[in-house]
Amino acid sequence: MKATLRFCSQFRKPSIHFIGKRQIPSTRDIPHPHPAAPPEYQRVFTAQDASTQSTPSTPVSKEGTTAAAYVHFWEAPSHIWRPRVSQLSDKEMDSIMSGGATW
Repeated sequence: MKATLRFCSQFRKPSIHFIGKRQIPSTRDIPHPHPAAPPEYQRVFTAQDASTQSTPSTPVSKEGTTAAAYVHFWEAPSHIWRPRVSQLSDKEMDSIMSGGATW
């Protein structure tokens, strides 16, 4: 028992060492494919990257789009925001409260 107490009382020095001061990068990383990625993936990735960077910063309104944006969740149709189960039974509530340990 004394060996255990002696072992616990020793200062634990972590085996990992960080070099330098911790800094948050000021610029964002440029996405790029992994060097070992297949060539077809690298071609698709560069084409996709070029298409996303060539898009204008202001959104362009497209005719024929019917996507609706709602400010409040209750403005959306009820099937989107209304829960599927309106009320839980006592049996379901008991199983939830017990952590599912009882059947």
